Amino acid sequence: MRVRFAPSPTGQLHVGNARTALFNWLLAHGKDGTFILRIEDTDVERSTRESEVSILDDLRWLGLDWDEGPDVEGPNGPYRQSERLHLYASYANELLAGRHAYYCFCSPQKLDADRRDALANGRPPRYAGTCRELSPDEVRTRLEEGEHPVIRFKVPAGVDVTFNDLVRGDVTFSSEVIGDPVLVRSDGHPAYNFAVVVDDALMEITHVIRGEDHISNTPRQLLLYEALGFQPPQFAHLSLVMGPDHTPLSKRHGATSVAEFRERGYLPEALVNYLALIGWSPGSDEELLPIGELARRFELENVGHSAGVFDPEKLAWMNRHYMKAAAPARLTAEASRYFLKAGFIEQRTEAAMEYLASLLPLTVASVDRLDEIPDRVRFIFAFDAAHAVARHDVAAVLEEPGARDVIIALASEITGPLLDRDAFRAVAARVKERTGLKGKSLFHPIRAALTGETGGPELDLAVPAIDRGAALSPAAKVARILSCRDRAATFAAAVNSRK
Repeated sequence: MRVRFAPSPTGQLHVGNARTALFNWLLAHGKDGTFILRIEDTDVERSTRESEVSILDDLRWLGLDWDEGPDVEGPNGPYRQSERLHLYASYANELLAGRHAYYCFCSPQKLDADRRDALANGRPPRYAGTCRELSPDEVRTRLEEGEHPVIRFKVPAGVDVTFNDLVRGDVTFSSEVIGDPVLVRSDGHPAYNFAVVVDDALMEITHVIRGEDHISNTPRQLLLYEALGFQPPQFAHLSLVMGPDHTPLSKRHGATSVAEFRERGYLPEALVNYLALIGWSPGSDEELLPIGELARRFELENVGHSAGVFDPEKLAWMNRHYMKAAAPARLTAEASRYFLKAGFIEQRTEAAMEYLASLLPLTVASVDRLDEIPDRVRFIFAFDAAHAVARHDVAAVLEEPGARDVIIALASEITGPLLDRDAFRAVAARVKERTGLKGKSLFHPIRAALTGETGGPELDLAVPAIDRGAALSPAAKVARILSCRDRAATFAAAVNSRK
């Protein structure tokens, strides 16, 4: 079994295309096959090497390695279409010689007028065949005069093209609605339907798994396989990935590219696991499956033909699971870029990374993505007593009976760093004894005074984290953190100033 993923490097890798790549990868790895990456870069105006690099980087991030490709030695290269132009020219000449193709000199203006006329008269727009029967002498003369024609394929008249789609069953097209497609453009570059047939045949692709938007291309390609004497592969067309409103997933739905999901802090195993379940069932109610198990279970007959809806909430749920399961060192490394961006650390020093790792228990259970972690512990790095007491939610805590007494007592009872939960609990017990308050009446004011917030992680974890950060030296390259003792004092002063 040989399958391929063939992106055009004209932008970022869309999650719908990533799912296509994933399904090809799963099939190859589950059947001991070969997964080939081919870059279809003959759209010279839009293709860029930057886009190619980005796509390859995203595929590697997802864990979708390839056996043959533009950066891997293989027997069927080169693996960029722009490096295979001589092959397309050779096969175009073969089709011309066999009278399966012909030169077309029609201008864009002529073609557009014919198209508008067909639509106005209720006919499907297709090439009218104007140049189909030009004499060899006329063709030679026009070529010698410097005209630059396209090369069109001569679609047989009055035939039905039927193929068995491995997802959808038998599909039939009449050649009467196909028209004669362009094989080679006037600039010498191959059109998609021609290049893909030559490439898939020469690369010995056995199964073509792609989006359903390519179904209408399939009959053209099958006719080309026949004209060139190639054995066609089997085809499977996947439903498109839709947004929650059941329209094709696009920017209006939020993130759509793999790069955007990476930037927002999703783990690759979560995105892979989720994409695999859009339109495919693993054969059980299990949903959290590693990529190796997905490959072991993957079968094309279990792929549905109904459109799959992209559910951000389901992806967030999966990401929470994989974040909790990830090794702390890996999670710290992944999250550190967001702490750098927020200005909470200046460099990834050993001390900074150890400190960030100690903060993970405060955050992982209550966030959906890595980029949300810094905001969850913002209170550690960005404490401002005056700003806090001016907020309505904190002011409401201060109006609770006994709250000001708790704050005054707290400021006097913290005499040193509270580096563990026992030290914090001892201080809380002394404040309780002095004020006679307990439960929410005690801990709401304490939280406000030490974090500037009215909610957040457990104080048993948050308070020691504050003072561990305050004890770091400047060499750690962590933003300055105010100690609990200083926080309690400045908060009490801010409260008193608002009497």
